[in-house]
Amino acid sequence: MVDPLNATLDEMFLATAREHGERTAVILGERRVTYRELAGAVGALQAGLQELGVRPGDRLSMLFPNTPQFHVALFAAQACGAEVVPLNCLHSPAELTYVITDSESRWLLASSVFDDKLAAVIPQCPNLQGIVVAGETALDGVVSWDAVLHRHAGTPPTPSGRPATEPAILIYTSGTTGKPKGAMLSHRNLIWDADAADKVLGVVPEDIFLVPLPLFHAYGFTVDLVLPVLRGSCAVLMPKFAAAQALELIEAHRVTVMAAVPTMFGLMLRTARDPDYDLSSLRVAVSGGAALPLEIMRGFEERFGVHMLEGYGPTEAAPVVSVNPLHGVRKPGSVGPPIPGLEVKVVDDDGNPLPVGEVGELCVRGPNVMLGYWNDPEMTAQAIRDGWLHTGDLARLDEDGYIYIVDRKKDMVIVGGMNVYPREVEDVIYQVPGVADAAVVGVPSGIKGEDVVAFVTLQEGASTQPEEIIEHCRQHLAPFKVPREVVIVPELPKTAVGKILRREVRDLARQMLGARR
Repeated sequence: MVDPLNATLDEMFLATAREHGERTAVILGERRVTYRELAGAVGALQAGLQELGVRPGDRLSMLFPNTPQFHVALFAAQACGAEVVPLNCLHSPAELTYVITDSESRWLLASSVFDDKLAAVIPQCPNLQGIVVAGETALDGVVSWDAVLHRHAGTPPTPSGRPATEPAILIYTSGTTGKPKGAMLSHRNLIWDADAADKVLGVVPEDIFLVPLPLFHAYGFTVDLVLPVLRGSCAVLMPKFAAAQALELIEAHRVTVMAAVPTMFGLMLRTARDPDYDLSSLRVAVSGGAALPLEIMRGFEERFGVHMLEGYGPTEAAPVVSVNPLHGVRKPGSVGPPIPGLEVKVVDDDGNPLPVGEVGELCVRGPNVMLGYWNDPEMTAQAIRDGWLHTGDLARLDEDGYIYIVDRKKDMVIVGGMNVYPREVEDVIYQVPGVADAAVVGVPSGIKGEDVVAFVTLQEGASTQPEEIIEHCRQHLAPFKVPREVVIVPELPKTAVGKILRREVRDLARQMLGARR
């Protein structure tokens, strides 16, 4: 057992590989990889990266779907002492370029399935000193992953020796103030958070995880990668979620643990009506990333006889803050009590703690709170005050310490569990000729949770069409951020000083668009 407060991710992985070497670590389709085989690949890649010049403290970006290569790249980079920047596979080349550049990444590891994006990104990132691509690639000037592993085959992995308090990963999360920010999560943040969450879930080496969440996302990274590796469990990987395939994989592999977003559970519930599926092996399903509708929770439990636990956590908390207990009182509508060892409080606008039942901002303190935002001391100081992470989420606590999220960060839209921040979309819309004002909001969607909708006013004499705006967004944003609908309106509601009243825009959206759905 590793010490959750003092181990690094590479030390955690190597300890598991020694203890559970012959256990299956990951499954992808027909392919099974044991921890021993995974460690062999990690050692070879570590040697290759060190030969290329990767040094402790370097930032290393990686772009992989949910495949065994994600694990190999991550732990090899950590063994080199590098700080990993997991890239969002759904992002546009412009978004990827921003993260690589802002993080000052010197190295890039990627899958050739993203060759088209890489071809656009690489010329815009002159500070990259080396690029390793896995799979058949037509790109020039890159290093072959397979060649590196072949050349260094048989080289055992060695731990980096870095302190657990140093940054392990930078996960970029957008904000209402504009450009994405890199949340610096230490080895301690991640391992302690996974270990504390597991005190609720009770994972054992025999558990089998289904992994539909993207591993580049904080939720998927901690719950579906760090936790299974910490316990020596198996992960069944899904590069892309499909409800029918998820049901088939649970049945075929006798999956015992599944973490997902409400949208995924809802789609599985609707898909499972016909044909029949045997999910009797599934002992726990964890929902996070967005509010879990009670009808989905009750329907899933009744249909499959599995315990559903709703939890909560922002990226800045590595990310698990709370989860309803597997054994104990479960309160539907609540996101549960804080995980063991974590403190929470609800405060007013002046930072004063509020009594039970009153709504205020949820604050968190514990070993999982991020180190800060990369190269942004001002935003770090706003987010972390006196050791408390101010989440920006409105919540209340009950007499048992259970957390009820009343409203999330006021402007954020959640599409299928992915965060969309209006300011980022609005900045792209403002690039379109003829646009005067833009306000982006979320409206309820039965499939994705919410749809992105933009309300736009035009400059006098302009004839810009909604289709033009949507097409421009497609070229500059990840697909899940592109507005489902653009509505041209004569004016937007504003305050006396000209600030757009987003709440009124949201109400307008629901009034105008609700009748069409």
